[in-house]
Amino acid sequence: MTVDTQPQGDERVHWLPMVAAISSISVVGIAIGLGMPLLSVILESRGHSASMIGLNTAVAGLASIAGAPLATPLAMRLGVAWTMLLMIAIGALAFVGFHFAPDFWMWFPLRVALHISLTVLFILSEFWISTSAPPNRRGLVLGIYATVLSLGFAAGPWLFAHLGSSGFLPFGVTIALVTLAAIPVLAARNESPTIVAESETSHFLRYIWLVPTATFAVLVFGAVETGGFSLFPVYGSRIGYSEADAALLLTMIGLGNVLLQIPIGMISDRVSDRRHLLLGCATVGLI
Repeated sequence: MTVDTQPQGDERVHWLPMVAAISSISVVGIAIGLGMPLLSVILESRGHSASMIGLNTAVAGLASIAGAPLATPLAMRLGVAWTMLLMIAIGALAFVGFHFAPDFWMWFPLRVALHISLTVLFILSEFWISTSAPPNRRGLVLGIYATVLSLGFAAGPWLFAHLGSSGFLPFGVTIALVTLAAIPVLAARNESPTIVAESETSHFLRYIWLVPTATFAVLVFGAVETGGFSLFPVYGSRIGYSEADAALLLTMIGLGNVLLQIPIGMISDRVSDRRHLLLGCATVGLI
């Protein structure tokens, strides 16, 4: 695709759109950190097995795969900022549906709607952030983004530990947080990048084979992150932890993400072959 971004040779960081995109997606990160364990604990309390909870969570992954190719066509038709606002609205409505849906089967289409919207939102926010930073600062900027997002993921389970899973309150807080994400996007909507064309060779699947190392790394990250956020609370409750203590396990995961994001981003700006950096991170993760 062809994008109208910053002028050639412009080495400035465009702070308003970058801060808007980071703020928006980080608020959504808090909502995800709160919402994912909330949904799992509610299913557990209703007597559903870990296998069924995992199946419902797996639908989220399939929805993300289905939603990724939609990001560019939607952004071309509606604009980046307005597409993000639409996805925020769909995500908030999905959480409303989770609270009021009495039957387990209803949670499957709700998961699909929620995770398609979140996937498109993440893709466009990262795209917006990357177009707001010059190439020589992009690693640092994306490191800042990942750090703030990780803080959101850590704050969500901390909120869940204090709100619990009973009643409408945890859902109401999640819905409010998702809705708040619209404010910074609206504030910077006039500075969002414009996608003006899409080439015939820019099909989504092409990039899986074009950069297999990066796409496989994202696959592993997604599997570990989603599995952890969905099943750690269930595991914690089954070995005798309270809801609050089980949620704090997730807070520790989020805080672990915070520590090295910016240093890794700065290192990536200075190495010629980032595959070595990926290999090092993978090795530390395995250990």
